[in-house]
Amino acid sequence: MLMQAEFTRVARVEELPPGAKHVAEINGKAVLLCNSNGKVFAISNICSHAEEKLDCGRMGNGWIACPIHGARFDLATGKAKNPPAKQPIAVYAVRLEEGWIEVAA
Repeated sequence: MLMQAEFTRVARVEELPPGAKHVAEINGKAVLLCNSNGKVFAISNICSHAEEKLDCGRMGNGWIACPIHGARFDLATGKAKNPPAKQPIAVYAVRLEEGWIEVAA
């Protein structure tokens, strides 16, 4: 039996313009919303290497960098793109409904 993901409304679409980041807590998880390349992504706000908050990091073309050591993570897959990070970060499903950003986390 396939379980249906439960989505939570976290922000209005206009609160996350292109290039912006927004932190939300969903079910006790620190989730970072990123608007990159015209798409909204939801990822863990914690670096898998330094356990540092990623919302302070630089966001580029489909990636975000940890502010401590510069490890980059792919926003779509969570995959670590360069050392020192080796482990991926969590990514969450996102949908836009009635002007809201909703995340399944």
